[in-house]
Amino acid sequence: MPDLISRFSSRNHRLSHVFLKDRLKGAETYDRIAGYFRSSIFDLIHEEISTIGRVRIVCNADLDPRDLTAATLSQKARDQAQVERWHEQGDEVDALLERPRWRRLHELLTAGNVEIRVVSRDNAPFLHGKAGVITRPDGTTSSFIGSINETANGWVQSYEMIWEDQSPEAATWVRSEFDWLWKKGVPLSQAVIDEIGRTANKIEVQVEEMQSDPVGLAKSVTVESPLVRRGEGLAPWQKAFVKIFVEHDQKYGAARLLLADEVGVGKTLSMAATGALSVLMGHGAFLILCPATLTLQWQMELWDKLGLPSCVWARAPQKGWLDHRGHLYRSRDPDDVLRCPAQIGIVSTGLLVRGGPEAQALLRGTYGMIALDEGHKARVKRGIGMDEPEPGKLYQAMERLAGRTRHLVIGTATPIQTHREEIWDLMKLLAYGQDHVLGRPSASRWWDSEQALDLVSGRTAPPEPEAAWPWLRSPLPHAREAAVFRAIREDLKVREDEFFTDRGLADLDDFTREDLAEVLEMGEIARKLPFMRYHNPLGRHVVLRRRKTLEEAGLMDRIAVNIHPRPSTSPAVFERGAVRTPHFYDRAYEEVQLFTKAMKARQAGTGFLGNLMMQRICSSIASGIATATKMLERRREGILAEEAEDPDLLEAIEELGAEAYAAAVDVEAIHLERVLEILSSAKQEDPKGRAVLHYLDQEGWLALGCIIFSQYYDTARWVGELISETHPTEPVAVYAGVGKSGVLLGGEWRSIDREDIKRGVKERKLRVVCATDAACEGLNLQTLGTLINVDLPWNPSRLEQRIGRIKRYGQQRREVDMANLVYSGTIDERVYQRLSERMQDRYDILGSLPDTIEDDWIENIERLEAELKSFTKPESPADVFSLRYGDFLEVGDGDADWELWTKVVSRRDIETLLERPWGSGR
Repeated sequence: MPDLISRFSSRNHRLSHVFLKDRLKGAETYDRIAGYFRSSIFDLIHEEISTIGRVRIVCNADLDPRDLTAATLSQKARDQAQVERWHEQGDEVDALLERPRWRRLHELLTAGNVEIRVVSRDNAPFLHGKAGVITRPDGTTSSFIGSINETANGWVQSYEMIWEDQSPEAATWVRSEFDWLWKKGVPLSQAVIDEIGRTANKIEVQVEEMQSDPVGLAKSVTVESPLVRRGEGLAPWQKAFVKIFVEHDQKYGAARLLLADEVGVGKTLSMAATGALSVLMGHGAFLILCPATLTLQWQMELWDKLGLPSCVWARAPQKGWLDHRGHLYRSRDPDDVLRCPAQIGIVSTGLLVRGGPEAQALLRGTYGMIALDEGHKARVKRGIGMDEPEPGKLYQAMERLAGRTRHLVIGTATPIQTHREEIWDLMKLLAYGQDHVLGRPSASRWWDSEQALDLVSGRTAPPEPEAAWPWLRSPLPHAREAAVFRAIREDLKVREDEFFTDRGLADLDDFTREDLAEVLEMGEIARKLPFMRYHNPLGRHVVLRRRKTLEEAGLMDRIAVNIHPRPSTSPAVFERGAVRTPHFYDRAYEEVQLFTKAMKARQAGTGFLGNLMMQRICSSIASGIATATKMLERRREGILAEEAEDPDLLEAIEELGAEAYAAAVDVEAIHLERVLEILSSAKQEDPKGRAVLHYLDQEGWLALGCIIFSQYYDTARWVGELISETHPTEPVAVYAGVGKSGVLLGGEWRSIDREDIKRGVKERKLRVVCATDAACEGLNLQTLGTLINVDLPWNPSRLEQRIGRIKRYGQQRREVDMANLVYSGTIDERVYQRLSERMQDRYDILGSLPDTIEDDWIENIERLEAELKSFTKPESPADVFSLRYGDFLEVGDGDADWELWTKVVSRRDIETLLERPWGSGR
């Protein structure tokens, strides 16, 4: 009887030949417990593996089990976790030098006979006990154990030992271990397999080679961006926006677009990707205009997600351009604002509002593309008693800049705030210098906003060609938009790059006139719309994708939000859904009311100071003390840098001016001094602190992971310190602006980079994060399942942004919990009561609320109640322009190959091109 047990050692044999190849020849199945999944896993046995009927390999993944659990995660989320881990252990040099091996591996993984599963670190922290079972056609087996990995290095170079046992008992034992791990594992992500194939076939290209294919160039510069390497990538609707941008550039010679995607859909990345593409196409510099508090946020997203360097025009502590590495290029004269050291420059809209020599210099510049974020702030004022609409300072500046750029993209989730004409004001900005948007001002009816909006909304509809012709001739739509427009252009011999004709209907061919009459009568049958409601400037130039639409299409997860406190919640902490307040707080609040009233009675422009103090004391006692102190110190210029976490304060002071600000505070200082005296001498704790601890401890939210939001750094830091003090072994992160982020442990503070905090949350080392609104964009906290709003922004759109931090791809729970904390008896409580009455849909809690709430609504609760009762989401014109671009598939469904794109522009080349200063040649 032959020996059933054999022993092998690297000292005496080449294990890959004397054991593995020999045993696998003619095998029927091969089950293997390996180590980490590596590109060389089948390098030495490629031919043998390809002939085996079934090969199953189980490998380490070093992933948290919650990143692999099919019951709680979407497939997209599981793919992200595996792709990110694959890239973390990737080797670019190996991928180049061993390209044939990578190609062979991809062939095996897609052949159909090989299946690989990965197990989490909890099930197998490290698969050190490696083993395998080889089964032959006659039913005999060869089982082996040893420390050897299923890699070329393991079989050829490492010192390894193998113990082989050909008995049926050995096969049964090894299979039982394998089967246990196999059931615990999940299939190797198809996204990882695709990435192996892409890497095996990728080639490096130069930007110039790709300029004839702009969408291809966009793929080439994003396919290996940090976002993709983290397993995320651009969302389908963001890729679609790139295609829309390119389509407009090719059709019209310029892209003029209003990006009105709902909050939380990701407008920043859409604008960033198109702006970078514009630069790389050689169109010129990319200028980003946004509120002051979003400048560093923009810079962070550009670098952290897309790997794009940029510079921010900074005012404090020193004036100049600040690059993404923190280096400051100091300014010596106002024209330095036109000498940005990088092709992407980010400037605060406050610079344009204040005016001055730097603003004037910026208005003299020429640009390839301008992106205006928070575009609704470029307002034209309308109101009772005003003879004519009055453009604001930002709007006036944008009127001038619109004519100095090729591309203009305006981003806002609220293109209509109080008047429907506001969306047309933004359309006019897009139209300056570009006749294809609204036509020639002297010869187009589209410049009359009232008539245009009546037509777009369906209130009026031209019944026959004679009535429609003045609307169609300027701008004359592109031939690709509809067959009837192609016929009109051919009849009148209008070139593709011209969008006006002074000829009349009589010059059209009889058949063309008949076609026009027919489409006007029948309308867009497939869309059940009148012809002119679909074919108009709004439909062409406004892009809107709604979250609900994306959820229904399966592109975003549908997650319910449970709102707290509930009626039965701890009566010791809450009353009527609000936080009980002690007597000393009520006294301080009365003083703030007096201060607010006094500020509103002064000259126009100072009322915001009262609102500011009111919002701060409604946030927390710590914030009330800090704000009163800062106001009394009258820090003029210093306050601009110090209050960077408060967008309202920063922008309002920029408009008011430091001197007027100081003078207003001086006169009413007595109220602030009393507030400080009352709050500082109080012995009782802030009741909101007890409310936070109630949810973390009594409701079990700490175990689920919790993000705690405030509008203000003072409040976020106070909450973090409170939790750290009461939970000394729990690390608590504070996620805020540059230089203000860190982790508290046992009350000890340690400054930590924001990227490290995000990584700690993702790896579940951090379960509690206290964050400010200004820093939250780009913060993906799908591993946290609960949210506490220590204070409530009065604008629902900001609340939506907070919810969007946890209501994301990969959220562990199908339902998340949100607690809203307001002090009893305050303006916050009254506002929240009115809002909460409308927050009934758990899947769309803000769907029945306006995106913004005006200040005068807040001051008059009866007015707020009336406005909310009468509010309905506008069906028109929003739903009209969502029809064209609302479904990204209408733009083309070829983006499936975006992550598989093999033509790659190197990160070094991208950085080199984008780190050229403005005005430099290629």
